[in-house]
Amino acid sequence: MRVFGQFGSSLAAVALTATLTASLAVGTAVADDAADYPSRPVRIVVPYPPAGTTDILARIVGQHMSETLGQQFIVENKPGAGNNIGTEMVVNSAPDGYTLLLANPANGINASLYKKLSFNFLRDIVPVAGIVRVPNVMEVNPNFPAKTVAEFVAYAKANPGKVNMASSGNGTSVHLSGEMLMAMTGIKMTHVPYRGAGPALTDLIAGTVDVIFDNLPSSIAHIQSGKLRALAVTTDAPSEQLPGVPTVAATVPGYEASAWFGFGAPKGTPPAVIAKLNAAVNKALADPKVKARLAELGGAPLVGPPEAFGKVMKDETEKWEKVVKFSGASVD
Repeated sequence: MRVFGQFGSSLAAVALTATLTASLAVGTAVADDAADYPSRPVRIVVPYPPAGTTDILARIVGQHMSETLGQQFIVENKPGAGNNIGTEMVVNSAPDGYTLLLANPANGINASLYKKLSFNFLRDIVPVAGIVRVPNVMEVNPNFPAKTVAEFVAYAKANPGKVNMASSGNGTSVHLSGEMLMAMTGIKMTHVPYRGAGPALTDLIAGTVDVIFDNLPSSIAHIQSGKLRALAVTTDAPSEQLPGVPTVAATVPGYEASAWFGFGAPKGTPPAVIAKLNAAVNKALADPKVKARLAELGGAPLVGPPEAFGKVMKDETEKWEKVVKFSGASVD
């Protein structure tokens, strides 16, 4: 029995050694996942055309990440299907950290707005890092007769269906902010979706459409130059970047909307890679030049670990689901 016991002890020792060796190997493999990352350029997929807020933020932060991590972070614009084409591309990409999504409000909205999606945003995209939260701004062509939200609502009620509301696409916060106003005031506007904020703003400036509830970063320069007139911001407090511009809620109590942005990656991306990317994004957000640029665009940085941005993704998806149901909006 003693011999058997010694033999058993030897087996146990071998098993323990094997377990420890395997654990060390796994730990080393996880560390190695990020040891030489990135060793080649990284794609940032922006599901919109150039010149919109999503594109602007990707380029600002991506440039800083390139400098920090020593590889190019290349912005790749993949617009279409209300943001879903670019998102699906990232979902189906290798989970190796070399393809990132510039996640935005449409991702959370589309989860309930679109009835048939080939992916589940919260399941298939893992959070990497938040970038910024910004107000939307209700703005019109300077020749539009209304100069306040109250005047706009009165005009729209007197002209049902004749006010053309532009958006950066079906399911965006730009779209749903307008739907929310219609639901809360009873006005009727004709929705004109574009493939991003850039072309929508071009037509608004030209007077082809009448109003948009755009993310502030892509519109602020046009507002400051006088090409567009801001009627109100959609957040519950005014924006420091637009002094004198009231909130929609000052006229329509209870109205509130804002836009959030950050990086996501395909499910299965190694945690060590995500941690390295998160650190690089937070470093960018702490850089005085980047902070100043984001402040100019009216944004409040979303600094924190991946889990913090994951909570934003979840909370916003649940929030906009209520808005979608409230408005009755739906896309097949």
